[in-house]
Amino acid sequence: MDRPQYLVAHLRRALAEDPRTAELGVQVTIRGDVVVLGGDVTSDDRREQMETVVRELLPQARIHNDVHVTPPVPPGDVEELPCE
Repeated sequence: MDRPQYLVAHLRRALAEDPRTAELGVQVTIRGDVVVLGGDVTSDDRREQMETVVRELLPQARIHNDVHVTPPVPPGDVEELPCE
């Protein structure tokens, strides 16, 4: 894997544009021959799909998927603001 900065940009774009993932806020770094994915997604399926997209582009790479699943939480109580 040469020119890691271009590879990182290519992977980020693929993760953003692929309909299976459509993720903009995921970090991608290259450490030697390992692709490291980081950040937060809303489901296990989305986390797995990110790894799938990277594996399709770089079948020979080792992938360390450090993406955390944080399910969406509905908003809490409504905050009442005083009117002046």
